[in-house]
Amino acid sequence: MSVAAFAPWQRRIYDQAKASIDAGRLGHGLLFCGPAQLGKRAVAERLAHGLLCRERDADGEPCGTCRSCLLLAAGTHPDYQFVSFIPNKEGTRLRTEIVIEQIRNLSERLALTPQYGGAQIILLDPADAINTAACNALLKTLEEPVPGRYLWLVSSHPARLPATIRSRCQRLEFRLPPQDESLAWLKAQGHSEAAASEAFDAARGHPGLAHEWLTGDGLKLRREVAADLAKLGRGETSAQEVAQRWVGDEQAVLRLRHASDIALAEAANGLTDPARARSLAAWFDRANRTRDLLRTTVRADLAVIELLMAWRNDEARRAAGGSKA
Repeated sequence: MSVAAFAPWQRRIYDQAKASIDAGRLGHGLLFCGPAQLGKRAVAERLAHGLLCRERDADGEPCGTCRSCLLLAAGTHPDYQFVSFIPNKEGTRLRTEIVIEQIRNLSERLALTPQYGGAQIILLDPADAINTAACNALLKTLEEPVPGRYLWLVSSHPARLPATIRSRCQRLEFRLPPQDESLAWLKAQGHSEAAASEAFDAARGHPGLAHEWLTGDGLKLRREVAADLAKLGRGETSAQEVAQRWVGDEQAVLRLRHASDIALAEAANGLTDPARARSLAAWFDRANRTRDLLRTTVRADLAVIELLMAWRNDEARRAAGGSKA
């Protein structure tokens, strides 16, 4: 991605990191962290491009035409490697962890002399998916830095990384930008003011997520989830029927995210009814736990039925005037 295409919050982090590069203050290990979908990897890739370019322009930006730039564009630069999930042994699906063999390979690669005489960079995303054995191997690599070799980690959940790894990396932290900046950026992407505001509020102030929902079916899905919960609360549909629909495609996790967010918003709007607010907050926590369960081997339909029955029962008690915390 070119710098001109960066969102304002990406540009701030990029300029900060580039200044460190120009001043020779860039550490061996970098941790690009912050909420998902704020463009962390795009910033890291652009910085890597600048370090590896052999003919940077007057502003220190990559030229785009030297051999190094062309190899990067083709994905074949020998001094750059992207590490992420690899297929399992059977080749039937991608692993859900980054394993020790991958870390050993990148450590061996960092020990080599760069083929183009400049830097050697490895970008690892998502870093928080590294398993325990791989973390121990990664720590050893971070503890033995070699000049001109860079190991960059990208993580939306840095707290899942061991403190020993976090402490050996410089942090480049992405934060949710101010509302006015976010809405201006969303409108610049072609979204109407009304749609941008609705999506921004639904995404709890996350412009990247709002943009994704507006360009896909995320916002439509949220409206459908809200309608399902309302019908369930009125007794117009059953928990079984809604659950079968919610888990019937690949959108179950997103539906549960929307459901938990809707409960949280209702809790905030219903603070004049403390019992109702507490009940919704408890259901919010339960929905998030159910969402985590869907990433395991548990039967998704049964987990979601149980969650939705709790919603229905809470709504029935409230309607009967007996809402309890």
